[in-house]
Amino acid sequence: MLFLKKYKRYKHPYITTSIIILIIIAFLSLFAPLLTDYNPVRNDARNRLQPPSYQHFLGTDQFGRDVFTRILYGIRTSMEVGLAVVLLTVIFGGIVGVMAGYYSQIDKIVMRILDALMAFPGIIIAISLAAIWGAGKLNIILALSFAYFPKMARIVRSAVISIKDLDYVDSARSVGAKDSRIIFKYILKNSASPIMVQATFNFALAILDEAALSFLGVGIMPPAPSLGAMVTDARTYMVVAPWMILAPGIMIILAVLSLNLLGDGLRDLLDPHLKNTLKK
Repeated sequence: MLFLKKYKRYKHPYITTSIIILIIIAFLSLFAPLLTDYNPVRNDARNRLQPPSYQHFLGTDQFGRDVFTRILYGIRTSMEVGLAVVLLTVIFGGIVGVMAGYYSQIDKIVMRILDALMAFPGIIIAISLAAIWGAGKLNIILALSFAYFPKMARIVRSAVISIKDLDYVDSARSVGAKDSRIIFKYILKNSASPIMVQATFNFALAILDEAALSFLGVGIMPPAPSLGAMVTDARTYMVVAPWMILAPGIMIILAVLSLNLLGDGLRDLLDPHLKNTLKK
């Protein structure tokens, strides 16, 4: 409710634009079976490398599969991976961040472990884990979640540290409120803003990195549709069939750009230091 009131008051253009794009993408992914009559994995050698036409809106690939159909199912895969990664990073990163921020006894140990993990780029960790565990949607989700949760934990920890010694928290503690009640009722409630912002950025990173892993051959395995794998397959046919690489590439750009715009908009909207700027 607080977010809706702020949005109506400031009407941030980034949020409006990103929500419109995300609604369209979500509609395409959810209703993919109703928007196309083609099978995303069935080969049709007679219609291979057909240019865009009335029958094939975005043409066909080297196996005669409809590119538009594969994009619809590919973005569905990307959205599923992104949502699962966001859920896992918020849960585990939130737990670790709250424990480290609220209990100073374990803070140093936990943060040194997180610092060691963050010394490596997230995509390197994800590639390594995917190569060890093997390809597949579940393994990709777990690998990306493990790569992203340290940053979420640090953000939650910072929010907890800035809140736990405020007057209203001390008042609750002085009347005998248990730690669990203080954490859930006061600290997490007032830490929601940075968590929401980071969650949108993690969503965008998950879509981009899932495509990268599939592009490298350690992500979603063919013939299952994946935007990254479609870009990989299209490299050989860039000259004779440019639609094969342009269509999935543009879809990746739109999805990631819309989520980044949403994250920027939420950060501006929910950051109290920027309220005066937004009012002008």
